[in-house]
Amino acid sequence: MLFDLPDHPTLYQALMDRDPSYEGRAWVCVATTGIFCRFVCPARKPKSENCTFRDTIAGCIEAGFRPCKRCKPLDAAAGRDPIVTDLLAALDADPGHRWSEGDVTARGYDSSTVRRAFKRQFGITFLEMARQRRLREGFEVLAGGGRVIDAQVEASFESPAAFRAAVARLLGVTPAALRGGGMLQATWIPTPLGDMIAVACPTHLHLLEFTGRKALAAELKELQASVSGGIGIGETEPAAQARAELDAFFDGRQAQFATPLAYHGSAFSREVWEALRAIPAGETRSYSEIAREIGRPDAVRAVARANGANRIALMVPCHRVIGADGRLTGYGGGLWRKQRLIEIEAAYRSTAPA
Repeated sequence: MLFDLPDHPTLYQALMDRDPSYEGRAWVCVATTGIFCRFVCPARKPKSENCTFRDTIAGCIEAGFRPCKRCKPLDAAAGRDPIVTDLLAALDADPGHRWSEGDVTARGYDSSTVRRAFKRQFGITFLEMARQRRLREGFEVLAGGGRVIDAQVEASFESPAAFRAAVARLLGVTPAALRGGGMLQATWIPTPLGDMIAVACPTHLHLLEFTGRKALAAELKELQASVSGGIGIGETEPAAQARAELDAFFDGRQAQFATPLAYHGSAFSREVWEALRAIPAGETRSYSEIAREIGRPDAVRAVARANGANRIALMVPCHRVIGADGRLTGYGGGLWRKQRLIEIEAAYRSTAPA
């Protein structure tokens, strides 16, 4: 961190006051719009429960948020650095261009100087920023059922190998591992907290995970081994329903999920997952409380293992389980996401039924 961020109420009040002292030190990420802004942004201010605050632009981008078009946080961070300003303008003019260090030097800039300038301003390099924009274009093609080669072309990757490697770094598997013709189909779902991958058959959702989850590769391999024909790329009806329900959840419209789910686990694990789904939005439980609720008060560790083995994030709300002392415990999607989900669901506390 560049400096210690104050608590949420202090930051939110500074946002409401459009406090200029936070310029270059903190940014607000808005769950309902999926954008991040400067504190001085002239746009209408969001509700507190829809805000998270980060101390770097890189953190905002990595969490899946886009820069606001009104306050232009990237431009503001660039300040008076003509190199950064010029390259950002070039990137906006042609986001699909395959930028290389040669392109940077061709514009008269030293590549190491550019690298340091972007790392200083944004926490990521210019080439990383450009690559991330292109990779998102490829994901959109894959999510729409397009071929891997079409996704590679749309994302402007110079070769199939480069695109495969980029996808593998993010998902843990190559696009070829998600081959067509299988009973299960995988699609990408963007959310304000980052991209998710959904795997579903024609009738049920089998997996829903944030793409950064470390266990995702192993989970996909297990799913591939469990069905004939492997996993294809496309969107089934349950995945489309999941997409719509996630949109409603992050928009603050509803916290209930009716997408039919397919569990892959023991009878005990399924019992734990059903207990998780019974926790009302806006409330939390400890592992010991879950164990007592299912009539197994001595099975606290087994409950924790079942919680960690959950493959259907948000809809089986393992993020609602915290430590007995009230502290956040491990979460495969990242503790910052767990904290944010709990904050989002606080708005549902008085309205969401079990």
